[in-house]
Amino acid sequence: MSLEVKNLVKRYGNKTVVDNISFTMEKPGVYALLGTNGAGKTTTIRMLLGILDKDGGEVLWNGKPLNVATCNVGYLAEERGLYPKYTLMDQIRYFAALRGVTGSEATKRIHYWSDRLKLDEYLYPNGKKAVNASAGARRMPVKKQKPMKADQLSKGNQQKIQLLIALLSNPDLVVLDEPFSGLDPVNTDILKDVVRELIANGKYIIMSSHQMEAVEEFCTDITIMARSKAVVKGNLNDIKKGYGRVNLELKVEENVDEFIKKHGIEILSVKENEYKLRVTGDEQANNLLKDLLSAGINIVTFDLKELSLHEIFVKEVQAREELFQKEEAAKEEIK
Repeated sequence: MSLEVKNLVKRYGNKTVVDNISFTMEKPGVYALLGTNGAGKTTTIRMLLGILDKDGGEVLWNGKPLNVATCNVGYLAEERGLYPKYTLMDQIRYFAALRGVTGSEATKRIHYWSDRLKLDEYLYPNGKKAVNASAGARRMPVKKQKPMKADQLSKGNQQKIQLLIALLSNPDLVVLDEPFSGLDPVNTDILKDVVRELIANGKYIIMSSHQMEAVEEFCTDITIMARSKAVVKGNLNDIKKGYGRVNLELKVEENVDEFIKKHGIEILSVKENEYKLRVTGDEQANNLLKDLLSAGINIVTFDLKELSLHEIFVKEVQAREELFQKEEAAKEEIK
């Protein structure tokens, strides 16, 4: 299987909100679609799924136009999509039936994902299995809890219910738009475990998120969008290598500011002799290390790293914004 997005374009009047966005997934894994607010990533996702009409381009699944009627897709939208006054279980079974999952199979899958996402207390307030008293046994009457409704749940738990719904059809293609939104650290870890399971099961996952560390943990390839255009695209490891190893984490047992200044190294932050530095490359870092060792400085940590995805994102988006401002200024001069 493969997914190919070719030259997607979306316009509203004279404004182009998605400008020739292309990417390919030739094997299972996570593709990250990143961008600032309003960059066009959610619009791209909606065109990909056929929710919005395209003004240009095409989306192919196994070489044929992607159609959610023939391609098993699970979609977690950024916006909440639950009906607030209907019970959770009724809604879940309704959405499952829309995707052809009914009866005992639906029950089995709901049980499974409820357990994985830690939702049992909301979906099964009286327990998953009825307790049958043996013949002649006495049992104290137990007041049953009413089925819960969506508006009784927190934002994070509503998010998990929507994810459960997205996964009920056992989709081949999973689209997650801001999946970590509203989740606390515990639930974020639960969702990460689910993503790992989906990867292990050979799913194709498109993920859009502002949480760069979470995305970086899973994605192999990325597109970063800014002002409707792709400003960075490709394999994340290759992109990082292109910037070189310029982040140096240094922890020592005394102040070494004079050594750092001697080599013209930028100090990004320092706290109790724990430095985050920006170097020009391996040579500058190694020269600093030699000086510190020669001076008998006790080095606890000396770790030279590539730029993080967060840093790459900020750098490229800012560059695109500066270019956009120059283009707009040039247009004004022509007028």
